[in-house]
Amino acid sequence: MTHPFCPGYPAPYASLVSDYPEAEAYPAADFRIEWGPIFHRGRLDGTARLLLIGQDPAAEEGFTRRILVGVAGQRTQGLMSRLGITRSYVMVNTFLYSVASQTGGAKHQKDPAIAAYREQWLDTLTGHNQIQAVITLGTLAADAYTAWLVTPTGKKHKALHHAALLHPTYPESASATGQTTLSAATAKLLANWNDALPGLGAALTHPDEPAPLTKYGNAFMPADLTPIPEADLPPGLPAWVRSPEVWAHRTGANQDDKRATLTVVVPADLRPWTT
Repeated sequence: MTHPFCPGYPAPYASLVSDYPEAEAYPAADFRIEWGPIFHRGRLDGTARLLLIGQDPAAEEGFTRRILVGVAGQRTQGLMSRLGITRSYVMVNTFLYSVASQTGGAKHQKDPAIAAYREQWLDTLTGHNQIQAVITLGTLAADAYTAWLVTPTGKKHKALHHAALLHPTYPESASATGQTTLSAATAKLLANWNDALPGLGAALTHPDEPAPLTKYGNAFMPADLTPIPEADLPPGLPAWVRSPEVWAHRTGANQDDKRATLTVVVPADLRPWTT
């Protein structure tokens, strides 16, 4: 059995991953720089039609070294499937490192060094691919993309269709404040995504598969979460890291321990020695 895998970072991306900002741009008080930068997920071979911008890496991403592979990634993969985009996509985040504080992202989004490096990625991706549409997940991502559009390279791509969507984990974050329920927040998210489907479908004129553009209901169904393709990840990672199940957590007796500790557990129903 052969296993497809992400081949890494060829030119013109090699220079971006060999010369990335560290603590001088990303303060350790606000970003988990100790886990290293996490650059992208998807195609770097010039075939991407859809550019997607997320926010920052989470626990699962720290283990797989690719962005958007946890719950947010599974939901995003399902959205792209509705658009018929199963391979021709590339994803980057607003931030290279995981945000460690509640206000870290908003506080540093416009920092010159952070913005400059992010814009190098956007310049390179749009110059190396035939991007037809852009999806931003959450306010920080939308603002980052809007800021890039006023740069010299960004101005050349103002005609790209842009869908500014609620972040895939908006329901969990919104309901955690107590101002709304999880079910109401989920319905709001899915209505937002439904509204974006026609415009994205029209912009993406070369989908990988027929685009059903099927609308969501008021809640996520199991089929709405699509496993991450094996070809998106470094070689040799086990299949369970691509499943919709939660398998990574930050654990510890205090905040310092939680920041320093990533606990990875093979899901009980995916353990080969028990089947």
